Amino acid sequence: MTQLIAPPAPADALGGPWPASARSGPSGEVLVGGVGLAEAAERFGTPLYVLDEAEVRSRARAYRRALPHAEVLYAAKAFLCSAMADWVAEEGLGLDVCSSGELWLAVSAGFPAERILLHGNAKSPEELRLARRLRVGRIVIDGPAEIARLAALVAADVPQKVLVRVVPGIAAGHHAAVRTGVGGQKFGFSVEGGDAADAIARVLDQPGLELVGLHCHLGSQITSAEPYLQAVDTLVRLLAQVRDRHGVELPELDLGGGHGIRYLPGDEELDLAAFAVGLTDRLAVRCAEAGLEVPRLIVEPGRAIAGPAAVAVYRVLSVKHTADGHGFVAVDGGMSDNPRPALYGSPYAVRPVGRRSEAGTVRVDVVGRHCEAGDVLVRDAVLPADLRPGDLLAVPAAGAYQLSMASGYNLVGRPAVVAVRDGRARLLLRRETVEDFRQREVGR
Repeated sequence: MTQLIAPPAPADALGGPWPASARSGPSGEVLVGGVGLAEAAERFGTPLYVLDEAEVRSRARAYRRALPHAEVLYAAKAFLCSAMADWVAEEGLGLDVCSSGELWLAVSAGFPAERILLHGNAKSPEELRLARRLRVGRIVIDGPAEIARLAALVAADVPQKVLVRVVPGIAAGHHAAVRTGVGGQKFGFSVEGGDAADAIARVLDQPGLELVGLHCHLGSQITSAEPYLQAVDTLVRLLAQVRDRHGVELPELDLGGGHGIRYLPGDEELDLAAFAVGLTDRLAVRCAEAGLEVPRLIVEPGRAIAGPAAVAVYRVLSVKHTADGHGFVAVDGGMSDNPRPALYGSPYAVRPVGRRSEAGTVRVDVVGRHCEAGDVLVRDAVLPADLRPGDLLAVPAAGAYQLSMASGYNLVGRPAVVAVRDGRARLLLRRETVEDFRQREVGR
């Protein structure tokens, strides 16, 4: 097999968790997609999310190259807007959504409904009806009530393709809150104890439901291929049981996403090439041992495509040093646009942009503006000792599970999002304003 060796990065490339296009510029500037972050902040205001279109497309293409015979679905929950839907569609990816909002936005943007998979542990009857009306390609059945609920909506002569989400009993992921492959939780049907086998039998008894495969999702921010290989072992055994009991070979196997990225320069990330080779080889071997045809593999990267493609830019509002020597740098965003540090203790890198400092460095916490002691964006950051209000700070790896989880806490509006490419910036999402909040009010 020919090994492709990437060319060496330019000397001014930032590397690590930054987009591949990120470069250090004159006077302390940082450029992403050829656009200066300080320049973008002046033009569009702060907080600001700068999304590198070329990085999104490059990462989508990398999945298609690494897994040419698999189906790659972009996980919309990481971050979705109309432009993102356009980019992943143009790069040949499908889409997985987990709400009527994500589904509506994607279809309204022109994303082909037949390339969409709907999942979620608590789909409402209205969401299932919408999915049927829009002719969504596949629906993942996640709980017992969904079997009868969906079957009641489907005519036998126009069946709905479905997958059954199973829980293989494998713990993987960076935090207990996102380890979804183990039992005793709200997702899916456990393999252990027979719940998955029972659900599969019930689905096969419904003439309006066409069971095309099994689905699982192990967790998030997984940096090793090993948990996925273990999942293949478990799920192929289940596929063989389905064949033996029901005389049916299911043609698809969806292993979800959760592929880890770098948040700090020294972090590990999932090696996509090794993951792809190991996964396809293990699947072929296990199917051969079981006497099964190899099912079509489906993967659902979200963070691994969107996460490294965006940088968050904040403006410093205050710098404070307490009597015990602790330093705090407060910025104009925080947990309302990035709840991950508060939820999971997630670490981030940070650097000043827009001016060069000759001062020494100090260790400080970069904190948000919200009324919570836990509103800390970056702990123990090393920043210039002369940092002052008005300076700009940039946080890379900001493209996934930040704006998609953003809130209106303290009625602070969500930031604007701009796309950058070839030295040009264009607004994708405008900044949320107080007027947006006020317009939701209908009485008093």
